[in-house]
Amino acid sequence: MTRASIILPIQPGSAAAARRYAGLVKRGVARRLWLGQSLRADTGQLLAGCGVPVGTSVTLMPLKHPLQAAVDARSLAALTGHPVVAGFGASSPEFVAALTGRPYDSPVREARAYLTTVRELIDGGELRGFRLPPLEHPAVEVGAGVLRPAMARAAADCADVAITWLTPPAYLREVIVPILRAGARRPRLVTVVHAALDRPGRDPARLAGLAAGHHLNAPHYADMLARAGVAAAPDALVASGVFLSGTAGGIAARLGEYVEAGVDELVVNTAGVCLADGPTAALAEAEEILEALRDHT
Repeated sequence: MTRASIILPIQPGSAAAARRYAGLVKRGVARRLWLGQSLRADTGQLLAGCGVPVGTSVTLMPLKHPLQAAVDARSLAALTGHPVVAGFGASSPEFVAALTGRPYDSPVREARAYLTTVRELIDGGELRGFRLPPLEHPAVEVGAGVLRPAMARAAADCADVAITWLTPPAYLREVIVPILRAGARRPRLVTVVHAALDRPGRDPARLAGLAAGHHLNAPHYADMLARAGVAAAPDALVASGVFLSGTAGGIAARLGEYVEAGVDELVVNTAGVCLADGPTAALAEAEEILEALRDHT
């Protein structure tokens, strides 16, 4: 049965914020705590003290050499004492060029090589004659940020987990899931879904715009949404179910569409609520949705 997780919807500046969200995992309301790339306090350092299963969705490849990424992933597992999903993404060409001097010639090829190297190093393999010293730790799954078919094919061959964001359920069912299931590794599918409860005076499209932010202006997200028949606009995200709004029970039922599409782990993201009403409201709404989802399933 698919189990749902939670993501910290902002880049936190303190460990206290991460611990509050980790509380839902400790109480059994959520399966795992996720956090994306944080350029405030470091993602791994924030998660290390939570003492629960965690995942990174996603850290950006140009920021870390694959060897350091492998060190960090298994360190996180050892320090939390729980399994870790170490998710990685190629980032935008502009960001890559700003850090390395030029964009990747092929983000898919770079991701394939990066993920393969990280997996091999964690498993005790060598990188040009260098091998990491032994370290006992819980399991580490290597994940790939996936939006379009080419990256899905790479993940299917060299990742343990495929992680999607802003992906409509029909698009997952018809495009991404068949590719993943045809690959050598048949990775699990984790999907981050934006949601907000229906409150008086709230405009779901406004919250969707806050939640999606700059992603709607990124060419790779716009292209993925176009392939799915969804305009890169907040109102279209609401209409297509990419951004879910309604009662907790209604949202839980709509999340079932993702389960039926083949998603193995749902990640509830209340970023729109967080940016509009603050982190306390966002955490409370995430808990209400997760509780309703548990009752629904």
